[in-house]
Order: sequence, then C-alpha cells, then structure tokens
Amino acid sequence: MALGLLLVLGMSAARADTLAVCTEASPDALNAQLSTANTSFDVSEQIADRLVEMQIGGSELVPGLAESWTISPDGLTYTFKLRHGVKWQSNASFKPTRDLNADDVVFSFTRMFDKSNPFYQSANGNFPEFVDLVAPNLQSIDKIDDYTVVLKLKAPLAPLLPSLSMQPFSILSAEYAAALQKSGKLGALDQEPIGTGPFSFASYQKDAVIRFRAFPDFWGAKGAQPDRMAKVDNLVFVITPDASVRYAKLRTNECQIARYPNPADLPAMRANPDLKVQEAAIAGTNYIRFRVDRKPLDDKRVRLALAQAIDMPSLVKAVFQGGGTVAASLVPPSLWGYDESLKPYKYDPDGAKKMLAEAGYPNGFTIDLWAIPVVRAYMPNGRRTAEMIQADWAKIGVTANIVTYEWGEYLKRSRAGEPSVGMLGGTWDYPDPSEILLGFVCDSPGNAIHWCNKAYTDAVQKANVVSSQAERAQLYVAADEAVYNDVPLVRLADVKAYVPVRKNVEGFKLHFLGGQPFGGVSLGK
Repeated sequence: MALGLLLVLGMSAARADTLAVCTEASPDALNAQLSTANTSFDVSEQIADRLVEMQIGGSELVPGLAESWTISPDGLTYTFKLRHGVKWQSNASFKPTRDLNADDVVFSFTRMFDKSNPFYQSANGNFPEFVDLVAPNLQSIDKIDDYTVVLKLKAPLAPLLPSLSMQPFSILSAEYAAALQKSGKLGALDQEPIGTGPFSFASYQKDAVIRFRAFPDFWGAKGAQPDRMAKVDNLVFVITPDASVRYAKLRTNECQIARYPNPADLPAMRANPDLKVQEAAIAGTNYIRFRVDRKPLDDKRVRLALAQAIDMPSLVKAVFQGGGTVAASLVPPSLWGYDESLKPYKYDPDGAKKMLAEAGYPNGFTIDLWAIPVVRAYMPNGRRTAEMIQADWAKIGVTANIVTYEWGEYLKRSRAGEPSVGMLGGTWDYPDPSEILLGFVCDSPGNAIHWCNKAYTDAVQKANVVSSQAERAQLYVAADEAVYNDVPLVRLADVKAYVPVRKNVEGFKLHFLGGQPFGGVSLGK
C-alpha cells in the first residue's frame, strides 16, 4: 500500500517541498460556487480568493481582494475598492494578459444570477450557497471603474460581508471565461479552475489525488496576507476515505497531515512522539432530518416518537468517544444565538411506542435511513450512528433500512430530497448563525425536507435584516425553539475537531470556518 501511494505521488511524499494531506473524500465540485461541501471548499480555498477573507484559525474578517469597503447608512449599498497588481494564475490553455479588475468581480456574481449567461447555463444554475445566502436580497452588482465595484441590495442583509468570505464567493477570471467561451469549452471554468490564490490547480484524479503547485505571484506574499502564501512547492490531497488508513499513512510519513481521525485513535496519536494533535471547538451541527411531506413523517407525533426512541447519550458516547456532547439546539454553543434552555429529547421508548400507536402505527413501519459515508468534523462514523439508531427504532417496531452512497452522490441525492430520513450536518463557514438556518426557511431552494414553519421562517428572515446582534440572537433562539417543537430534525452532538500532523509540520492552524487553508504551512527537518 505504501509503495502504491508513493508511485501515485511520483515519489514526492518524502520530499521536503511537497506537503501531502490525507483527506476523506473526493470533492463534489472543483469550484465551490457549485457546492455546499467542505471537500469542495478545501479545493477553492487553495486556488482562489474572495473580496473579504476570514482570519485563519479565527473568526475575524480581514481584507481580501477588496482592500477596503464602505456601507451606505441604509445598509443597501456596498462599495468595494479592489487591490491593484493582483496576478491571475495560468494553465496549459490560458495565459492571462491583465491583472484582476472589476470585470472579474462582476462576472463572478453575474454567472450565478443571470440565467442568460452561458456560464450560468453550463453549471445548470447550480449555485446553492449564493441562492440561499445572497440572491434573495441582491439587486445588482456594477463596475464603477476598473478598481471599484458596487453591490446593491433590495433589503438589508446583516451577514453579507461574512457570507462573502466563503469559498463559493471566490472571484473568477472574466478573461479566462471569455477564452473558454470562444473555444467552446465552458465547462473548464469549473473543471480546470484558475484563481489568484497561493496555490494553482495542477490535476485531479477522482478518488485518488488532487495536486496543486505554489503560485509564485500570489498577491498576499507581498505583505498583505503573508500567512496565506505557499511555503511548499507542491500540495497534494491524498483522497483516503478510511480514517484508519489515513492514520497509517500519517505514521509512515506518506501524509504529513491526516484530517478527520477516528476519535478512538486520538490517545495513540497523542502518545506518538512523531505526531502532534491540534484541536478546536467547531461551529458545526449534525442531525437526522425528516421529509415532513411524506407519510408517516408528516405526523409530528411520529417524528417525536422517533426522536424519543433514540438513546442519544449512549450513541454520542459510542460514536464521538469523548469528542462530543448530546445536543438540542440547531445553533451550536460555539456561536452566538445558541439556545442554552433547550434540552435533548428524553429517551423514552415506551412513550415513543404509545405515540406511534396514537398516530395509527401500533405495529411500526419500515423506512430508509441514510448514513453519511465519510468522516466529517461533525460526524466521525455515520455508519455506526445509523446502526445504533436502527437498533433503537427496532425496539418500537420501526424497521430502518440503512442506505448510503459515495459522498458526491450522497450530497446530490440529499439536496434533491430523496431520503425520507437523511443524516446530514455541516460546519458554519462564517461566524453568523444565518448560514445553515437559512436553508430551512419555507421558500429556500435548499429546503430538501419540505418543512415550512411560519414562526421559524419569520424569525430567521427578520434576523437577516436587523442590525442589532442582541436582537438577532433572540430571533435565532425563537427559530431554534420552533425547530425543537416541530421536530423536522433531531440533533445529535456538539463536537470538537481534531487534526493530527507530523511533528515537522509548521504553521498549520486548524481552521473551523469554511475550507482549510494550507498556505503558510511548511515542513521542517
């Protein structure tokens, strides 16, 4: 196995100028505009930049491709002043003739909302984060001059700036797009991405490796963002779905960083003198969610019975192994807006069985239960979680058939609303509760469970426009209580993230908002 990996890497894993990162799954897209998954965000983070950025390892907004911005008193007009001298990457088919300018910013947003744009069509209009977070409020984006862009809103949008720090709002090259359109290769914009980031995209072999090269003309290296500049010549994502195999490759130095470890392996990792383990509380959530427009899940009594039939303390202990606590609030305690008054649903299988009988299902029923197929920061073992839920539901007469797919296919089908009971979750990509909560409002295209609760929707939508954080926090508490009372989903655990690295890895900061940066990471002796 070790020899095979070295051959895949071109014998480069042992070279000091190559950083190999064992990752858990193939990305569902190489351009994060098309995704909601961190596997995709991780790719765009290396290649591209946003108007505003998030401080690595923290939650503070910092200037990105926009060196400054101003907001009108009514909160409807954002004026961005762009950096000068920002260079574009190149590839085998494209060499840029100019630096980044306002045309690139306008194009990057226009392709996500103008249905007549050929690059909107080439992506089938699939821009989920844009659709949920910005599109409902966006009126226009206009070029004032080569280095000034104005974004106008129909209504105030309190979390706009942090939203724009997310990888799906990376800035693309309008010149590259024009060249691709001329050659009839529109899909290459998303399949062979270029950007202004610290690494350029080199190649991708599905389910094997993603290769990046250091971009020597990265604008941040000149002092603006030195902690994001590439400090290795090559970066390789070694796609390794099995956490135990990732750990084995870390021990043998085939990878210098191994993401999403098994919690059970952490004590041994900490005891290994060649390794060090970073950890941080993350802004993340995990849950099983119900298609509330399908029988028998359209009856709240059934949903509550399923919630109360799960022995959640035992599940969290077995699956998270000290890295999680039983959760109740959709907003985690690491974010403001957390509702500490909510308590986990009580474990009451007898009461659950009675409730099913009252709902007309005295003998239970059979249903599919979808299990996450990869290790995520918010879910260390989806299969084990599903098996424990399956066993608990069997005690009340409910037969759960466990279903899963390859990660990209799982996400695609989940977004389309296929699972009646689906396991999902996510990590916040910016420090504002709105991001994930907006996906459950009544008219959200991302609301795949078809749940529509007026109290929830009103609270989340109002929180999106008021400026007072204290008022917004109370609105999110109200929204969380609406979720808890109506049971469209059952929360599992609040968690920490852990990343083991080789002892010679320097400059790595565990980043828990959005994609993980590997700029600034070097390999010592």
